Amino acid sequence: MKSSNFSSVFLISVICGISLYIDLTIKKNLLFIPLIISLLLCIKITEWVIPVLKVKSITQKIREEGPRGHFSKSGTPIMGGLIVIPIGLCIGILCNLNSTIIKELISISFLSLGFMFIGIIDDFKSIQLNNNKGLKAIEKLLLQFLIGCIFLFFTYSEGLINPEINLWKNHIINLGIYIWPLALFVLIAESNSSNLTDGLDGLASGCSGIIYTGFAIELILRGSPENYDLARFCIALTGAWLGFLIHNRKPAKIFMGDTGSLSIGATLAGIALISNGLWTLFIMGGIFLAESISVILQVGIFKLSKKIYGKGFRLLKMAPLHHHLELKGKKEIEVVNTFWLFSVFFVLIGLVLRSNI
Repeated sequence: MKSSNFSSVFLISVICGISLYIDLTIKKNLLFIPLIISLLLCIKITEWVIPVLKVKSITQKIREEGPRGHFSKSGTPIMGGLIVIPIGLCIGILCNLNSTIIKELISISFLSLGFMFIGIIDDFKSIQLNNNKGLKAIEKLLLQFLIGCIFLFFTYSEGLINPEINLWKNHIINLGIYIWPLALFVLIAESNSSNLTDGLDGLASGCSGIIYTGFAIELILRGSPENYDLARFCIALTGAWLGFLIHNRKPAKIFMGDTGSLSIGATLAGIALISNGLWTLFIMGGIFLAESISVILQVGIFKLSKKIYGKGFRLLKMAPLHHHLELKGKKEIEVVNTFWLFSVFFVLIGLVLRSNI
């Protein structure tokens, strides 16, 4: 589709241009090179893997209660996250081998791969059962809790996470050991939020590229060598997701699956915790937040109204929000482009407010 091709190429071109401009401005090779390497690697390797996944019948099963227009997507190769995440992490670490924050990068990589592994189990179970259900919610939450605890145990004991959270301007709250419940909540909530956002061709991959870019720029603006290294790591992840977007845009040739979508949010949360950027994540990840809230409200209102009136009422035609907009008559590519624009808006708001954080 021409509109999908144009918007994807335009998004990638803008992010590449911004990265090159920042490098030339600060006279450091921080963003453009890892971005391009990840981008090109992911494009090529994904191209090689797609036919292999088809032959192995590792393909998407569309849920019956979903929008009818999505039934044609059944049979599309899935588990693209298995390509994207290792590429982004490897390039991010290889470009930072002499970094002083190698422990931090390895910790984030463990977290990312851990949540990717949960997604692999979920996707494989869906394929085996020939449906779109996969792991039970409680099973998924327990695995997320376990990986999150291992990540937090190491990072907290090594002093990699600052329990003093920057709230606004000079307001700081020292949570001490109570950083654990907050961190676990953020890790699990952000992971499930990005998972919910992965429902349209190019939606989650495009939003992810935008948010990771926003984090990279925010870290560059902080100006320290450690933040520069973390920014380089973020932009490598951006490149991987943008490379995947080339094949994931409408009509998608491959889906990331839970293998990718669960890892997106967890990785962002890990970066935010280690960089003391929870407020940045809250703002820049506005689309993920909106998708989660739409599901919470839909389920909550339905259950409450059923208990009170004996009949459940729905706030939306279907949750998450992107499906509601589809059923309201919006074309898939229109919804995706609109969500991308909102992601850009949230990133800009986050960058404007960073001076107050």
